[in-house]
Amino acid sequence: MSKPGLHLVRDSGTGLRQFPAALRRMASGLCVVTAGHDEEISGVTVASLTPLSIDPPRLLVNVSQHASVCRLITRDRWFGINILGSDQLALADRFSTPGLSGPQRFEGLEWSPGASGAPLLGHAQAAIECEADEIMERYAHAIIVGRPSDITLAPQLSTLLYWNERYVEIDRDADLDLLADVSVPMTLVRSRRFHDDRVKGK
Repeated sequence: MSKPGLHLVRDSGTGLRQFPAALRRMASGLCVVTAGHDEEISGVTVASLTPLSIDPPRLLVNVSQHASVCRLITRDRWFGINILGSDQLALADRFSTPGLSGPQRFEGLEWSPGASGAPLLGHAQAAIECEADEIMERYAHAIIVGRPSDITLAPQLSTLLYWNERYVEIDRDADLDLLADVSVPMTLVRSRRFHDDRVKGK
């Protein structure tokens, strides 16, 4: 029995034809996967970053085998994960634009090489340098298990999501009240914020 006020909408389509539509219902954080060194660098925007294990620390990301960044990761066994913030929609677009070569995608951007030489984007919410622990080829993609070696975090908390073929920008401070309205009760959100501020000594 459905709850009062809960409206279940069923699509008219059936079977696996609805598989892409089903996946679009899930919001995913965006990151730029970068690889290479010196003049031969590349990057691509993906929404497939997945935490695999906390202990030992491992993450998983899928990239197309046709992407130039995939070839560089396979060659060097090192790559960068650059988690995007709410103000980095332009970066998400740039690194997903067909026709731009790998080096062209970095032109005019602030970035620096990690210890391995892999490029890491400046001002990312988190920049994680990884060694490829395992690379598995499945269908048109490479499933890459990464072993983090170094992590840099931005001081401001925000995120850029991809949901239903649209970008969604979320900033912790600007959108705190809005998030409370649609998800967590305001009293709980504010108590958590108060607790976070006390921990930070504010």
